[in-house]
Amino acid sequence: MSITKFLFIFFIVFGIQAQAQDSYQVAFLKYNGGGDYYANPTSLPNLVIFCNSNLGTKIAKSVPYVDVASADLFLYPFVHMTGHGNVVFSQAEADNLRTYLYSGGFLHIDDNYGMDEFIRVEIKKLFPNKELIELPPNHPIFHQKYDFNGLPKIHEHDDKRAQAFAIIENGRVICLYTYEADLGDGWEDSAVHNDSPLKRAQALQMGANILMYTFMK
Repeated sequence: MSITKFLFIFFIVFGIQAQAQDSYQVAFLKYNGGGDYYANPTSLPNLVIFCNSNLGTKIAKSVPYVDVASADLFLYPFVHMTGHGNVVFSQAEADNLRTYLYSGGFLHIDDNYGMDEFIRVEIKKLFPNKELIELPPNHPIFHQKYDFNGLPKIHEHDDKRAQAFAIIENGRVICLYTYEADLGDGWEDSAVHNDSPLKRAQALQMGANILMYTFMK
């Protein structure tokens, strides 16, 4: 059996089981290059709690780190990637991550300030024949349970507007890159960044929209 056929069958089976159990598990992406992939450790667990409380989802509270080169990547329908610095994908890692995304997985990259110049190179390595496209304010990802007029800005760094970029395959976002927004900071425990209740709510609600969009694929 070819790897493509195997992965197709895997995601069909995974989707049926997940739908029947109404249960998912999400993960942080662990990568090489020296960047702090472990930044914002409370972010995704807090987003899971928020979604389970406000969307009625049953996402597992345990949020592991999964290596970009690991076969375990295919166990998670959604992986979140963040950090402040360098990112490097080897060819094998890029191939594994690309196969995961083309097979039904979803990658959310959240620049935690300082990642941008590195991650754009690696996204091009993943998708040499595709371009990042900025999502317009009317894109469905901004209008799931919560309505936004584009990506909310949680933290200010360089007086730039928050932007949501995407790699799209067959009309669907498979890789979302949120830039100059710091969504993950807004998901963290409130004492970490002392964000206002409004900013933290915006971050969590936008995160919930991303997960809703992912699981509706």
